Amino acid sequence: MTHSAILPPMFAMVLVTMLVWVRLYVVRLAEMRAKRIRPQQIASSTQAASLLSDTQASDNFRNLFEVPVLFHVCCVLAFSAHAESTALVALAWTYAMLRALHSFIHCTYNRVMHRFLVYVSSTLVLFAMWGVLGFALLVAH
Repeated sequence: MTHSAILPPMFAMVLVTMLVWVRLYVVRLAEMRAKRIRPQQIASSTQAASLLSDTQASDNFRNLFEVPVLFHVCCVLAFSAHAESTALVALAWTYAMLRALHSFIHCTYNRVMHRFLVYVSSTLVLFAMWGVLGFALLVAH
């Protein structure tokens, strides 16, 4: 396994974040145009919540900076410590794919139980990543 094998799943997560960001602004600008909302009218999150009805993409974008932060930290730590393994990279790809699926569900049909099951699965995969990394670091020292 190459030393940089953990980086592509990280870039995949960044790509998911970028795509959700684009979706957020496409939807938001269209809604603002349709409802004739001026930017200053949504200067705060409270104002935005009262005037905007389609918040799925913005909710998902915010969500991508919650638990996924632990994914990025885990990957950077694994890369820095040269602690990458086949298992860790496979878990990282699994996590990235599940989070992409979560974002797809959240930004499209938004069925809560579908989204929740994917969210729980991805979080358990992330916890497994930390377990694999922690074990590798303990064994190495």
